[in-house]
Amino acid sequence: MTTALITGSTAGIGAAFARRLAADGHDLVLVARDAKRLREQATELHDRHGIEAEVLPADLSEDKGIETVAARLGDRKNPVDLLINNAGFGNKGRYLEVSMADELTMLKVHCEAVLRLTSAAAGAMRERGRGGVVNVASVAAFVPRGTYGASKAWVVQFTQGAARDLAGTGVRLMALCPGFVRTEFHQRAGMGTDNIPGWMWLDADKLVAAALADLARGKSLSIPDPRYKALMGLVKVAPRGLLGGVASRTGRKYGPR
Repeated sequence: MTTALITGSTAGIGAAFARRLAADGHDLVLVARDAKRLREQATELHDRHGIEAEVLPADLSEDKGIETVAARLGDRKNPVDLLINNAGFGNKGRYLEVSMADELTMLKVHCEAVLRLTSAAAGAMRERGRGGVVNVASVAAFVPRGTYGASKAWVVQFTQGAARDLAGTGVRLMALCPGFVRTEFHQRAGMGTDNIPGWMWLDADKLVAAALADLARGKSLSIPDPRYKALMGLVKVAPRGLLGGVASRTGRKYGPR
């Protein structure tokens, strides 16, 4: 039986990963800030699937939280076989409307924490000759709009580069790039979603199933839905200037209000 560590496990995509991996028989290390929700989640998954679920409260916007999780990932006696770097958030507002403190916190969680946790996990996995890391990014990584998209673009570039460097070691790295997913994400950021068309929404459980299938195939990038694959195909061939204008107008139409 293998062990998976999931950051941001109590809601949204992280919770969907926890449900699927527990159902598949994996033991879990559940990471989030809310210890009470973590304990409730661990109890539910243990009772339903008979797996062991370890609770690890940590705030990944702080060095102490990152260090706590990195230490667990580096534990050779209790190895983690799969890391899901899912923790993240969005800020409401355009550039210069969001405080510098909030912008830096986003970079801490989306970039620094991902780098440090991936490195801790991959180092231990390389010694054993096996393991996997899924870094949750976003299709926002492929359009020039805002700090959120920029941070997710870093996740994609870092993950794919590291995957190439670790080729042949038995360690797989993959960036997961979903579109709009029905989770608590937008509500927590104070973003309205009534203006987002129904066809753009994805189901978290189906997304996770597709992502795990892509990881098993050895992909370093997963866009787990035909609709978004088609959209990202158009993004690749669109002129950069045109793309920036479209992204800005689309953000005003379908983004937070």
